[in-house]
Amino acid sequence: MTDAAPKRLAIDFVSDVSCPWCVIGLRGLEAALERAQDAVVGDIHLHPFELNPDMPREGQDLREHVAQKYGATPEQSAATRNAIRSQAAALGFEMASRPDARIYNTFDAHRLLHWAQVKGRQRPLKHALFEAYFTDGQNPGDHTVLIAAAKAAGLSEAEAKAVLETDAYSEAVRQEEAFWRNQGIHAVPAIIINGRYLISGAQPVERLEKALRSIASEI
Repeated sequence: MTDAAPKRLAIDFVSDVSCPWCVIGLRGLEAALERAQDAVVGDIHLHPFELNPDMPREGQDLREHVAQKYGATPEQSAATRNAIRSQAAALGFEMASRPDARIYNTFDAHRLLHWAQVKGRQRPLKHALFEAYFTDGQNPGDHTVLIAAAKAAGLSEAEAKAVLETDAYSEAVRQEEAFWRNQGIHAVPAIIINGRYLISGAQPVERLEKALRSIASEI
């Protein structure tokens, strides 16, 4: 008698490029899938979500933004950033601390990610964009930064530039964003498995692994 083959799961990962918890969520999901590979094979599909769709291209000071949007005190904000950096580091990701950190508009990043999906390099681009913003402090709405991230992800710089110079995939991104809002997704990261099971927020790897195994046992 042979062991049962791993169950294949369709995993939708809804997130924003400027969301630190989304870095932790995606890396945690990838780690959980690695640990549960005897039981699960995950097909991850990334989907757009803009935390700040009205953010101007020049962005806003991050501390000012957090205070305005969430009402957090400087002490609360610092404590949250420290917790995020610690959790990211545990997953092998360096999240730099900068006094001049800013939050930016990410719509063009999502357009490029949609294109990268067509090219089969979406997840490498997502990781490159996370690194550009959170590790290197770059603007993920700047076309030069986006083109460099595309190159780092193994994509054509010329093709990325051509996408960004037009409104390519704008409507597709807006439609996807609207779809997930209509599905009740109003915070990210959000992980939807087989269109039925929702895991909200950046969960610990152990909890994600347990959830994946549990879902796999039910199908």
